Amino acid sequence: MAPRAKKPPRPLIIVGNWKMYKTIDEACEFIKTLAPLIEKSQAAVYLAVPFTAIQAAAEITPTITVGAQNMSDATEGAFTGEIAARMLKEVRAQFVILGHSERRHLFHESNAFINRKVHRALQEGIQPLLCVGETLEQRERNEVREVLKEQIFQSLEGVTKEQMGEVLLAYEPVWAIGTGKVATPEQAQETHALCREIVAEAWGKRVANKVVIQYGGSVKPDNAKALLSEPDIDGLLVGGASLTAPSFNEIIHAYQGDLT
Repeated sequence: MAPRAKKPPRPLIIVGNWKMYKTIDEACEFIKTLAPLIEKSQAAVYLAVPFTAIQAAAEITPTITVGAQNMSDATEGAFTGEIAARMLKEVRAQFVILGHSERRHLFHESNAFINRKVHRALQEGIQPLLCVGETLEQRERNEVREVLKEQIFQSLEGVTKEQMGEVLLAYEPVWAIGTGKVATPEQAQETHALCREIVAEAWGKRVANKVVIQYGGSVKPDNAKALLSEPDIDGLLVGGASLTAPSFNEIIHAYQGDLT
């Protein structure tokens, strides 16, 4: 049996994206249940909770890093319903998901718009988690490299090498989000390596070797370990399976120290 490839010394980060689920009380109860279970986890645990629950969730435990699922590109202004980065910071959000496929496709957010959000987050000291990924049609037309390069280059335009140290990337094949389909570990690894090559083109190999790239797309307890065993997959962006503490805890502990 061939030995496993050694995983590079990058942080392992598991992110739960709750989308539009959970009230404040439900969020607090979930975190109180999960926190004792992950005290010895080798992975850093992030939760992107609804805006209304950020402050309450952040105050429960330092074990879990709490963040937001979106934010405005503006500092302030007459933008009804929008939330500014400094407002997120005030309620103790430490990171924000930007460019999620649902924002790109349902709300028609462009790379240029997402880029402005990335710069605003960095300016305010909130860690941006940038999502990129192709549709099934784009994959079938062999446009994966082209699509990912455009998304990464344009969404991160103007970000310096130093600032790239604060950026998290998540590769989420659109065809695998909420569909029950999932990229095989081999497919995910190939595309993660491609994302790292694209980062290296613009920011150099040293930056590319350090950037954390997560996989998102129908992640479940039964596929988490295989995905995390791949050398270029540094964590997971988890949707539905992060909504219950038992399943999310199982995913968090899927990584074992023998994956070296």
